[in-house]
Amino acid sequence: MPDHKDPFIENIMENAEKAASAYHQFDQEKTDEIVRAVYEAGFNNRVKLAKHAWEETGIGKWEDKVIKNAIATRFVYQDIRHLKTVGVISRDEEKGITEIARSLGPVFAVTPITNPTSTVLFKILICLKTRNPVIIYPHGAAKNSSIEAAKICYEAALKAGAPEHCIQWVYRATKDQVLAFMSHRKTAIILATGSVSLVKAAFSSGNPAIGVGPGNVPVYIGKSADVQFAVDQILLSKNFDNGTVCASEQAVIVSKNNAHEVIEEFKNRKAYFLSSGEIEKLDPLIYNKTMKSMSVEVIGKSAVAIAAMAGIQVPEDTTVLIARLENDEVGSNHPFSLEILAPVLAFYVVDSFVKGMEMCRKINIHGGLGHTVSIFSNDQEKILQFAEAMNAGRVVVNTPSSQGALGGTYNILQPSLMLACGSGGKNIFTDNISARHLISIQRVAQRRVSKCTECDHIQYFNETVTASEIDNLCDVYKEALPATDQVVS
Repeated sequence: MPDHKDPFIENIMENAEKAASAYHQFDQEKTDEIVRAVYEAGFNNRVKLAKHAWEETGIGKWEDKVIKNAIATRFVYQDIRHLKTVGVISRDEEKGITEIARSLGPVFAVTPITNPTSTVLFKILICLKTRNPVIIYPHGAAKNSSIEAAKICYEAALKAGAPEHCIQWVYRATKDQVLAFMSHRKTAIILATGSVSLVKAAFSSGNPAIGVGPGNVPVYIGKSADVQFAVDQILLSKNFDNGTVCASEQAVIVSKNNAHEVIEEFKNRKAYFLSSGEIEKLDPLIYNKTMKSMSVEVIGKSAVAIAAMAGIQVPEDTTVLIARLENDEVGSNHPFSLEILAPVLAFYVVDSFVKGMEMCRKINIHGGLGHTVSIFSNDQEKILQFAEAMNAGRVVVNTPSSQGALGGTYNILQPSLMLACGSGGKNIFTDNISARHLISIQRVAQRRVSKCTECDHIQYFNETVTASEIDNLCDVYKEALPATDQVVS
């Protein structure tokens, strides 16, 4: 069992508790002043942090990490800046319901190697907006850039008057210590972004947790789609930071009606279709069957670099590696059908729209339940039919899936670096997680009654219930109501 009396852990948690107590006294104006200062500091350092993350991890492209940092700061800030998170947030005089926002307490936030600085910036902003102190636990291979982001935010927060220890970080911890932080009695909630095992540990901690699982996003290109546009958007997404967004496309499913056109368009855009022998070479490279997960060596690497690792020669301008698979080639024996956060794609041709939906569901089930699916189509009826058939929190339409799922750019989904997956992904939400998920809403309910027109008994008030309905219900309720609840003329 993890040791909850570890002095290292206790010191951090005691500081977090003190910060929570102090922060709870802040009003909305002061809270917003702190959040704005932190947003500006994070945004102004977006390039520096992006370069640091890329230099430390060797994953993705620093230019795209700048965009991720901008989404995590400016886009998120613009989305939450007017959100009420302190005191009375709504009042309904007619119903007699007043809602009061309360902070939760210390947040233990796990951040990944794929989006290190952007996830830190994002989680800090939504925690400070809700007056919750946050403890950042970064991925070990990205700890320096992640902690640098946390320090920049902390300095800005303190300068704006935030309580001491409102932001803390764990530079190094054992597995047992991480579990102890998660299960600690002072931990209010866990925000877990990382491996499947880490997210599962958060869910098993005994404390509330929001965890983000794998995406394994299928994208269907229907016969009514603009093929040139669809391929362009898919490559825009899959090559964004070399495919490290969990909402990036993993498998392309096309109708036989336009399969040839799609293939030719991918080739025009410098995609490389692998031979069966090349697929066999790449399979063990991109997926670790022992660990049952994608190989860390290929995460965020370019298509050319991945091909070179397998001894495959491809043109230097290759944008993505594509494996054309048979329709029964899905699952752990076929790594291209699983989530690989790199510029590689599976490719399937189906006979009909119905078969296309079936294939997308099959891909979705093998590693992406509740996350995201994508469709390119100009048939609104088919789009709705597709959406209703999918177990996904986000169905992005005619959109690059990576950027579309993150929100705020190609649509008005809530900008977020945490994409919850509903019950399919063992989450309680299907939302793009943000500040509104980190407050507890207290409801003050005033007494509201209405009397029966025939017998003067009081019935519970509800504006949707008519007088005649109250009369009909009276016989049911009047025996249960005490005499003191009867109206005295």
